[in-house]
Amino acid sequence: MPAAPSALPLARPAWSVGLVPALLACLSAPAFFVLRIPWLGWLLLAAALAAAWLFERRRDAAPAASAPAGDAASVRRPGLLRDLSLIAAGLLIVSAIPLKAELDDLAFVRFGAALGGAVAVPYLVSRFVYRDRAIRFPWRGGGRWTAFQWSWLVAVLALGWLILPFYFITSGVYLNWPVVDTPALIARLFVGVGSVGIWDELFFICTVFALLRRHFPDWQSNILQTIVFVSFLWELGYQAWGPVLTIPFALLQGFIFMVTRSLAYVVTVHLLFDAIVFLVLVHAHNPGLLDGLFLV
Repeated sequence: MPAAPSALPLARPAWSVGLVPALLACLSAPAFFVLRIPWLGWLLLAAALAAAWLFERRRDAAPAASAPAGDAASVRRPGLLRDLSLIAAGLLIVSAIPLKAELDDLAFVRFGAALGGAVAVPYLVSRFVYRDRAIRFPWRGGGRWTAFQWSWLVAVLALGWLILPFYFITSGVYLNWPVVDTPALIARLFVGVGSVGIWDELFFICTVFALLRRHFPDWQSNILQTIVFVSFLWELGYQAWGPVLTIPFALLQGFIFMVTRSLAYVVTVHLLFDAIVFLVLVHAHNPGLLDGLFLV
């Protein structure tokens, strides 16, 4: 992870057989969240962990005969099986609940427990069981924001204002969210949309992406985390032609985090985007309430 050089291995091969178990693990996300076939997700995760175990046996046996004793590269080499097990733990926890957007008290508790556990469990296992710091949350890891970064925040608002109303309203996907026609429900929607947006960055970027980057080049890791990110958003409600938006968004969030090394920045980008989502949902469910704010 970029916040600390030691979090990344000394060398990540351009291509590796280890991509197979990593891809299997990430493909469990569409099984859980798009196809909604739990047993297929479990099977893919089991296959991923078994393949990672076989990969590590072959990888570790090869240098044993030729590398000098105490070779630093082999000592510092992170375990793919361990890191994929952390991703699998998070996915299993999230997949234990339905992700249909709801605003009642029980739904808030259910989402809070599952999403919180999906971040906390991998972090605690990594920190206290595996005794490493593979998962970190570098709030201001990249220092002060540049003029370009501030400009991108403005661009996010402009793009969201132009695109999101058209997507939500013309596709009808706003109906995947509950009707919000009272101040209390609107407030709950605001809290829910923002909270899930923050969680997205904690899990998909600071956990899944960070763990994958310990083994694979950045571009491969970013594509793999995007599979998980977009699958989750699909079940959450970003359906129809939503992936046309969510795939570039997930890829950009991974790239921005890699460049800025700042959790604060990627969270700010996400929350600005989600602020437009919130306003569009209120507008769609309450015709006339926000007339003139959007073009649709």
